[in-house]
Amino acid sequence: MATRPPKQAQDRSGEGGAAGGFTIEDVKKLVQLVEKTDVTHIAWQKGPEKVVIRRGTVTPFVSGPVYAPPPPAIHSPLAPLAAPLPVGAPAPAAASAARAEPEAAQPGVIVSSPFVGTFYRAPSPDSPPFVDVDQKVKKGQVLCIVEAMKLMNEIECEVDGTVAEIFAQNAAPVEFGEKLFRIVPG
Repeated sequence: MATRPPKQAQDRSGEGGAAGGFTIEDVKKLVQLVEKTDVTHIAWQKGPEKVVIRRGTVTPFVSGPVYAPPPPAIHSPLAPLAAPLPVGAPAPAAASAARAEPEAAQPGVIVSSPFVGTFYRAPSPDSPPFVDVDQKVKKGQVLCIVEAMKLMNEIECEVDGTVAEIFAQNAAPVEFGEKLFRIVPG
């Protein structure tokens, strides 16, 4: 992560120049600078004001007045589409039992995404998945990869057991804390 002070831009807009503060043009120039480079963090102080721009996922830290709250994260998982069953056909027993059973009653350890990224079941598109449902797994075994900021992060199993469910779809975006797997110890 690189942090370097930018060259001081001259204030051409006439706004805030006398007071030594930032103008909208100053902030726009900083954002453009960060977008065009591999810089992930930049801090610039001009008079009593300071602007900090970070790219990527960071833990929020507030050290001064907050002017506007961040927008709320909206996450609505898509329900899988299924073909309608013919009239009079029995519903699949496993699917209806899983839906009828509350999550709290299902045994197992939930493996969640430690950060925001893209979920991959296999190391490459040509390779078989790391794990499948009903497969035995060992503690420390790689379950999947979550790509975050072009870094491939292996997610390892926390317990010995059997993979009971895989919640995420291959190559789909995942949120921090989103369920990826349910592992039944044993």
